[in-house]
Amino acid sequence: MAIVEETGYLDATAQAELVRKGEVTAVELLDAAIARAEKLNPELNAVVTPMYDMARETAAGDLPDGPFKGVPFLLKDLGARFTGVPMKCGCKLLENYIPKFDSELVRRYRQAGLVTFGKTNTPEFGFAPTTESELYGPCRNPWDTERSSGGSSGGAAAAVASGILPIAHASDGGGSIRIPASCCGIFGMKPTRARITLGPEFGDLEGGLVNNHAVTRSVRDSAALLDATDGPMPGDPYYAPPKEGPYLEEVGRDPGKLRIGFMLDAPNDREVHEDCKQAVSDAAALCAELGH
Repeated sequence: MAIVEETGYLDATAQAELVRKGEVTAVELLDAAIARAEKLNPELNAVVTPMYDMARETAAGDLPDGPFKGVPFLLKDLGARFTGVPMKCGCKLLENYIPKFDSELVRRYRQAGLVTFGKTNTPEFGFAPTTESELYGPCRNPWDTERSSGGSSGGAAAAVASGILPIAHASDGGGSIRIPASCCGIFGMKPTRARITLGPEFGDLEGGLVNNHAVTRSVRDSAALLDATDGPMPGDPYYAPPKEGPYLEEVGRDPGKLRIGFMLDAPNDREVHEDCKQAVSDAAALCAELGH
């Protein structure tokens, strides 16, 4: 049991390796994640729809031999339908909505070996950079519970940052992966539009502005998950160019010298806080120091 207790801050790739080697079971990983959720969630309010019994049944069964076999996982309660489990989108109007089919992305998560044990907090329809709604209430930042976890994937980010699990589904239109990742000190990347299908529900959302992916503890987890989930499905109106090779192989590779553009003023003429401008300038200076 000691090795299971030590998995809390391993990334998903490392957890899956333990399962493949037979050092832990998927059920043990899941039970440990559930125990952490039950301990931390009353204060954080990150997990809003537990799926514990369903997850235990899945973990005890014959899991696909994917890159994340046996790794506990959480879905954002927005944009990812799971058959028979409510998807409320942070909205009281949808409290009784229960999908009758899986999103293609959920199917791909399952094929990757992930074990979904709940859904995470989100503002109503994801229309806010903070995670708080009349339905769910506020999600709190695990580093300082008097502060926001960001949004709209704030529940996912708080769950990962607190150590409940190493990887969780997230989505992004105007920053809903990147904002909470920044607030909570984890990794979050918004993929190119149509890199991951929105089907079968949608072919497009807001001209490709809305995309699904994840927040993670490590860059390699994000890359490996993108490898497992990218690509179109039949019916998609357009799709991103095929990748040249596995994203996981790009992790740690020397990118060469890049030409990077940045801006300090908002495109809509709104005032930008000086702290935000300084953060962008500091990031640009660091890139320049690295040779870009």
